Amino acid sequence: MRIVRDYQFVEPEDRGASAAIGNFDGVHLGHQSVIDLARAAVPDAPLGVMTFEPHPRVYFAPDAPPFRLMSQAARASRLQKLGVERLYELPFNAGLAALAPEEFAARVICEGLGLRHVVVGADFCFGRKRAGTADDLVRFGAEMGFGVTIAPLIERSSATVSSTAIRTALSEGRTRDAAAMLGHWHRIEGPVIGGEQRGRELGYPTANMSIDDLHPPAFGVYAVLVDVLEGPHAGTYHGVASLGVRPMFGENRPNLETFVFDFSGDLYGTPMSVALVEHLRGEEKFDSLEALIAQMDADSAQSRAILAAL
Repeated sequence: MRIVRDYQFVEPEDRGASAAIGNFDGVHLGHQSVIDLARAAVPDAPLGVMTFEPHPRVYFAPDAPPFRLMSQAARASRLQKLGVERLYELPFNAGLAALAPEEFAARVICEGLGLRHVVVGADFCFGRKRAGTADDLVRFGAEMGFGVTIAPLIERSSATVSSTAIRTALSEGRTRDAAAMLGHWHRIEGPVIGGEQRGRELGYPTANMSIDDLHPPAFGVYAVLVDVLEGPHAGTYHGVASLGVRPMFGENRPNLETFVFDFSGDLYGTPMSVALVEHLRGEEKFDSLEALIAQMDADSAQSRAILAAL
Protein backbone atom coordinates (compact mmCIF):
# COMPACT_ATOMS: atom_id res chain seq x y z
CA MET A 1 0.00 0.00 0.00
CA ARG A 2 1.32 3.41 -0.98
CA ILE A 3 0.68 6.32 1.41
CA VAL A 4 0.26 9.83 -0.06
CA ARG A 5 0.40 12.73 2.41
CA ASP A 6 0.14 15.80 0.17
CA TYR A 7 -2.53 16.30 -2.47
CA GLN A 8 -0.42 18.98 -4.20
CA PHE A 9 2.49 16.66 -5.01
CA VAL A 10 1.16 13.36 -6.34
CA GLU A 11 3.04 10.85 -8.47
CA PRO A 12 1.33 9.81 -11.72
CA GLU A 13 0.88 6.21 -10.51
CA ASP A 14 -1.06 7.49 -7.48
CA ARG A 15 -3.69 9.26 -9.57
CA GLY A 16 -6.82 7.70 -11.07
CA ALA A 17 -7.93 5.71 -8.01
CA SER A 18 -11.45 4.85 -6.92
CA ALA A 19 -11.45 6.02 -3.32
CA ALA A 20 -13.62 5.96 -0.22
CA ILE A 21 -13.54 9.20 1.77
CA GLY A 22 -13.90 9.58 5.54
CA ASN A 23 -12.11 9.44 8.87
CA PHE A 24 -12.32 5.63 9.16
CA ASP A 25 -11.78 5.60 12.94
CA GLY A 26 -12.07 1.94 13.88
CA VAL A 27 -12.53 0.80 10.24
CA HIS A 28 -15.91 -0.64 11.23
CA LEU A 29 -18.48 -2.44 9.07
CA GLY A 30 -19.87 0.85 7.75
CA HIS A 31 -16.41 1.92 6.65
CA GLN A 32 -15.80 -1.48 5.09
CA SER A 33 -19.01 -1.23 3.05
CA VAL A 34 -17.89 2.16 1.69
CA ILE A 35 -14.52 0.65 0.73
CA ASP A 36 -16.26 -2.30 -0.96
CA LEU A 37 -18.35 0.11 -3.04
CA ALA A 38 -15.20 1.97 -4.10
CA ARG A 39 -13.64 -1.34 -5.14
CA ALA A 40 -16.69 -2.26 -7.21
CA ALA A 41 -17.24 1.19 -8.78
CA VAL A 42 -14.15 1.09 -11.00
CA PRO A 43 -12.69 -2.44 -10.81
CA ASP A 44 -9.65 -1.62 -12.95
CA ALA A 45 -8.63 1.41 -10.83
CA PRO A 46 -6.37 1.30 -7.76
CA LEU A 47 -8.47 1.01 -4.60
CA GLY A 48 -7.98 4.10 -2.46
CA VAL A 49 -8.99 5.64 0.84
CA MET A 50 -8.84 9.36 1.55
CA THR A 51 -8.61 10.26 5.21
CA PHE A 52 -7.20 13.01 7.38
CA GLU A 53 -4.49 13.37 10.02
CA PRO A 54 -4.95 14.64 12.60
CA HIS A 55 -8.62 13.77 12.86
CA PRO A 56 -10.58 17.00 12.21
CA ARG A 57 -12.16 16.69 15.66
CA VAL A 58 -8.69 16.84 17.21
CA TYR A 59 -7.83 19.88 15.09
CA PHE A 60 -10.91 21.85 16.11
CA ALA A 61 -10.97 20.69 19.78
CA PRO A 62 -7.38 19.83 20.77
CA ASP A 63 -8.17 19.84 24.49
CA ALA A 64 -11.14 17.45 24.27
CA PRO A 65 -10.80 14.01 25.92
CA PRO A 66 -9.22 11.30 23.75
CA PHE A 67 -11.79 9.65 21.49
CA ARG A 68 -9.93 7.77 18.77
CA LEU A 69 -10.53 4.04 18.50
CA MET A 70 -7.20 3.41 16.81
CA SER A 71 -3.92 5.13 16.14
CA GLN A 72 -2.81 6.41 12.75
CA ALA A 73 -0.53 3.38 12.29
CA ALA A 74 -3.20 0.89 13.35
CA ARG A 75 -5.71 2.39 10.93
CA ALA A 76 -3.21 2.11 8.06
CA SER A 77 -2.49 -1.50 8.97
CA ARG A 78 -6.19 -2.39 9.02
CA LEU A 79 -6.83 -0.66 5.68
CA GLN A 80 -3.94 -2.52 4.08
CA LYS A 81 -5.44 -5.82 5.26
CA LEU A 82 -8.65 -4.85 3.44
CA GLY A 83 -6.77 -4.52 0.16
CA VAL A 84 -6.45 -0.72 0.00
CA GLU A 85 -3.69 0.16 -2.47
CA ARG A 86 -3.53 3.97 -2.06
CA LEU A 87 -3.98 5.67 1.30
CA TYR A 88 -4.36 9.43 0.87
CA GLU A 89 -3.63 10.53 4.42
CA LEU A 90 -4.01 14.27 4.03
CA PRO A 91 -2.79 16.73 6.69
CA PHE A 92 -5.79 18.46 8.21
CA ASN A 93 -4.65 22.03 8.76
CA ALA A 94 -5.89 25.61 8.48
CA GLY A 95 -5.49 25.61 4.71
CA LEU A 96 -7.53 22.47 4.16
CA ALA A 97 -10.16 23.51 6.72
CA ALA A 98 -10.64 26.84 4.94
CA LEU A 99 -11.51 25.34 1.54
CA ALA A 100 -15.10 25.87 0.48
CA PRO A 101 -16.88 22.64 -0.59
CA GLU A 102 -16.47 23.38 -4.30
CA GLU A 103 -12.80 24.26 -3.78
CA PHE A 104 -12.24 20.98 -1.95
CA ALA A 105 -13.80 19.03 -4.81
CA ALA A 106 -11.80 20.90 -7.44
CA ARG A 107 -8.40 21.27 -5.77
CA VAL A 108 -8.17 18.09 -3.75
CA ILE A 109 -10.31 15.42 -5.44
CA CYS A 110 -10.09 16.49 -9.09
CA GLU A 111 -6.88 18.42 -9.71
CA GLY A 112 -4.76 17.26 -6.79
CA LEU A 113 -5.38 13.52 -6.47
CA GLY A 114 -7.02 13.00 -9.86
CA LEU A 115 -9.54 10.52 -8.47
CA ARG A 116 -11.77 8.73 -10.97
CA HIS A 117 -14.50 7.90 -8.48
CA VAL A 118 -15.27 8.61 -4.83
CA VAL A 119 -17.60 6.93 -2.36
CA VAL A 120 -18.93 8.67 0.75
CA GLY A 121 -21.46 7.85 3.44
CA ALA A 122 -24.94 9.36 3.30
CA ASP A 123 -24.08 11.63 6.24
CA PHE A 124 -20.81 12.89 4.71
CA CYS A 125 -20.06 16.62 5.14
CA PHE A 126 -17.02 18.45 3.80
CA GLY A 127 -15.49 21.85 3.18
CA ARG A 128 -15.39 24.98 5.31
CA LYS A 129 -17.78 24.74 8.29
CA ARG A 130 -18.89 21.30 6.98
CA ALA A 131 -21.09 23.14 4.49
CA GLY A 132 -20.90 20.55 1.71
CA THR A 133 -23.18 17.50 1.63
CA ALA A 134 -23.04 14.19 -0.18
CA ASP A 135 -25.55 15.53 -2.71
CA ASP A 136 -23.30 18.54 -3.33
CA LEU A 137 -20.44 16.17 -4.06
CA VAL A 138 -22.54 14.34 -6.65
CA ARG A 139 -23.18 17.65 -8.39
CA PHE A 140 -19.53 18.67 -8.29
CA GLY A 141 -18.49 15.28 -9.65
CA ALA A 142 -20.82 15.63 -12.62
CA GLU A 143 -19.37 19.06 -13.36
CA MET A 144 -15.70 18.14 -12.83
CA GLY A 145 -15.57 14.66 -14.30
CA PHE A 146 -15.35 12.22 -11.39
CA GLY A 147 -17.96 9.67 -10.36
CA VAL A 148 -19.66 9.69 -6.96
CA THR A 149 -21.47 6.96 -5.05
CA ILE A 150 -23.38 7.65 -1.83
CA ALA A 151 -23.25 4.66 0.50
CA PRO A 152 -26.25 4.00 2.76
CA LEU A 153 -25.70 3.91 6.51
CA ILE A 154 -25.23 0.39 7.86
CA GLU A 155 -27.54 -0.83 10.61
CA ARG A 156 -27.15 -3.81 12.90
CA SER A 157 -29.87 -4.90 15.34
CA SER A 158 -31.86 -1.74 14.51
CA ALA A 159 -28.93 0.50 15.49
CA THR A 160 -26.71 2.44 13.10
CA VAL A 161 -23.13 1.23 13.04
CA SER A 162 -20.91 4.18 13.98
CA SER A 163 -17.68 5.02 15.76
CA THR A 164 -19.79 6.72 18.46
CA ALA A 165 -21.83 3.56 19.09
CA ILE A 166 -18.63 1.51 19.27
CA ARG A 167 -17.10 3.91 21.81
CA THR A 168 -20.22 3.59 23.94
CA ALA A 169 -20.07 -0.20 23.83
CA LEU A 170 -16.40 -0.21 24.82
CA SER A 171 -17.00 2.28 27.64
CA GLU A 172 -19.61 -0.11 29.01
CA GLY A 173 -17.37 -3.17 28.67
CA ARG A 174 -19.48 -4.67 25.87
CA THR A 175 -16.57 -5.92 23.80
CA ARG A 176 -18.58 -8.39 21.73
CA ASP A 177 -21.13 -5.73 20.79
CA ALA A 178 -18.25 -3.51 19.68
CA ALA A 179 -16.75 -6.38 17.68
CA ALA A 180 -20.10 -7.01 15.97
CA MET A 181 -20.07 -3.42 14.69
CA LEU A 182 -16.36 -3.37 13.89
CA GLY A 183 -16.29 -6.69 12.08
CA HIS A 184 -13.19 -7.52 14.13
CA TRP A 185 -12.06 -7.43 17.77
CA HIS A 186 -11.26 -3.99 19.12
CA ARG A 187 -7.49 -3.81 19.41
CA ILE A 188 -4.94 -1.66 21.16
CA GLU A 189 -1.69 -1.51 19.20
CA GLY A 190 1.74 -0.10 19.88
CA PRO A 191 5.20 -0.86 21.23
CA VAL A 192 5.78 -2.52 24.57
CA ILE A 193 7.03 0.09 27.03
CA GLY A 194 8.89 -0.14 30.31
CA GLY A 195 6.91 -0.51 33.53
CA GLU A 196 7.60 -0.77 37.23
CA GLN A 197 7.94 -4.58 37.04
CA ARG A 198 5.45 -5.17 39.85
CA GLY A 199 3.82 -7.92 37.80
CA ARG A 200 7.11 -9.81 37.63
CA GLU A 201 7.41 -9.63 41.40
CA LEU A 202 3.88 -11.06 41.72
CA GLY A 203 4.58 -13.93 39.31
CA TYR A 204 2.70 -12.22 36.47
CA PRO A 205 5.20 -10.38 34.23
CA THR A 206 3.30 -8.07 31.91
CA ALA A 207 3.88 -6.31 28.60
CA ASN A 208 2.85 -2.68 29.12
CA MET A 209 1.35 -0.48 26.40
CA SER A 210 0.26 3.15 26.37
CA ILE A 211 -3.36 4.11 25.68
CA ASP A 212 -2.54 7.83 25.40
CA ASP A 213 -4.64 9.60 22.72
CA LEU A 214 -7.07 6.66 22.50
CA HIS A 215 -10.63 6.34 23.74
CA PRO A 216 -10.32 4.37 27.00
CA PRO A 217 -12.50 1.24 27.15
CA ALA A 218 -13.99 0.30 30.52
CA PHE A 219 -11.23 -0.12 33.08
CA GLY A 220 -10.73 -3.60 34.42
CA VAL A 221 -9.51 -7.04 33.43
CA TYR A 222 -9.96 -8.59 29.98
CA ALA A 223 -9.47 -11.90 28.24
CA VAL A 224 -7.26 -10.99 25.29
CA LEU A 225 -5.73 -12.26 22.09
CA VAL A 226 -2.16 -11.07 21.64
CA ASP A 227 -0.35 -10.63 18.33
CA VAL A 228 3.38 -10.00 18.63
CA LEU A 229 3.96 -8.29 15.30
CA GLU A 230 7.72 -8.45 14.88
CA GLY A 231 10.88 -10.08 16.16
CA PRO A 232 11.83 -13.59 17.29
CA HIS A 233 8.60 -14.03 19.26
CA ALA A 234 6.23 -12.97 16.45
CA GLY A 235 2.98 -14.89 16.58
CA THR A 236 -0.44 -15.09 18.21
CA TYR A 237 -0.94 -15.86 21.88
CA HIS A 238 -3.67 -15.93 24.54
CA GLY A 239 -3.50 -13.77 27.63
CA VAL A 240 -5.20 -11.72 30.30
CA ALA A 241 -4.83 -7.95 30.56
CA SER A 242 -5.49 -5.18 33.03
CA LEU A 243 -6.53 -1.82 31.63
CA GLY A 244 -6.59 1.17 33.97
CA VAL A 245 -4.73 3.05 36.69
CA ARG A 246 -3.68 0.16 38.99
CA PRO A 247 -5.41 1.36 42.21
CA MET A 248 -3.48 -1.07 44.42
CA PHE A 249 -0.37 1.03 43.82
CA GLY A 250 -1.65 4.61 43.97
CA GLU A 251 -3.03 6.76 41.17
CA ASN A 252 -1.20 6.08 37.91
CA ARG A 253 -1.44 7.03 34.25
CA PRO A 254 -3.86 4.62 32.52
CA ASN A 255 -2.24 1.92 30.44
CA LEU A 256 -2.70 -1.69 29.31
CA GLU A 257 -0.76 -4.45 31.06
CA THR A 258 -0.91 -7.86 29.38
CA PHE A 259 0.18 -11.18 30.85
CA VAL A 260 0.86 -13.50 27.91
CA PHE A 261 0.13 -17.14 28.76
CA ASP A 262 2.89 -19.71 28.44
CA PHE A 263 5.42 -17.16 27.20
CA SER A 264 9.02 -16.43 28.07
CA GLY A 265 11.05 -13.73 26.39
CA ASP A 266 11.86 -10.03 26.15
CA LEU A 267 9.22 -7.90 24.42
CA TYR A 268 10.45 -4.39 25.28
CA GLY A 269 10.10 -2.14 22.26
CA THR A 270 8.30 -4.81 20.24
CA PRO A 271 5.07 -3.76 18.48
CA MET A 272 2.05 -5.69 19.73
CA SER A 273 -1.66 -5.79 18.96
CA VAL A 274 -3.95 -6.77 21.84
CA ALA A 275 -7.58 -7.70 21.10
CA LEU A 276 -10.09 -7.11 23.91
CA VAL A 277 -12.30 -10.23 23.80
CA GLU A 278 -14.18 -10.23 27.11
CA HIS A 279 -14.43 -7.78 30.01
CA LEU A 280 -14.07 -10.03 33.06
CA ARG A 281 -14.45 -7.50 35.88
CA GLY A 282 -13.84 -3.88 36.82
CA GLU A 283 -10.74 -2.51 38.52
CA GLU A 284 -10.49 -3.28 42.21
CA LYS A 285 -8.29 -2.36 45.15
CA PHE A 286 -7.52 -5.42 47.28
CA ASP A 287 -6.74 -5.60 50.98
CA SER A 288 -3.47 -7.48 50.42
CA LEU A 289 -1.09 -8.68 47.72
CA GLU A 290 -2.16 -12.24 48.54
CA ALA A 291 -5.77 -11.36 47.70
CA LEU A 292 -4.64 -9.68 44.49
CA ILE A 293 -2.62 -12.72 43.40
CA ALA A 294 -5.55 -15.04 44.16
CA GLN A 295 -7.80 -12.90 41.98
CA MET A 296 -5.19 -12.83 39.21
CA ASP A 297 -5.11 -16.64 39.32
CA ALA A 298 -8.89 -16.71 38.95
CA ASP A 299 -8.81 -14.13 36.14
CA SER A 300 -6.24 -16.18 34.24
CA ALA A 301 -8.26 -19.37 34.57
CA GLN A 302 -11.42 -17.60 33.38
CA SER A 303 -9.60 -16.03 30.46
CA ARG A 304 -8.10 -19.35 29.37
CA ALA A 305 -11.56 -20.92 29.34
CA ILE A 306 -13.11 -18.07 27.32
CA LEU A 307 -10.34 -18.00 24.74
CA ALA A 308 -10.30 -21.79 24.38
CA ALA A 309 -13.94 -21.62 23.34
CA LEU A 310 -13.39 -19.13 20.50
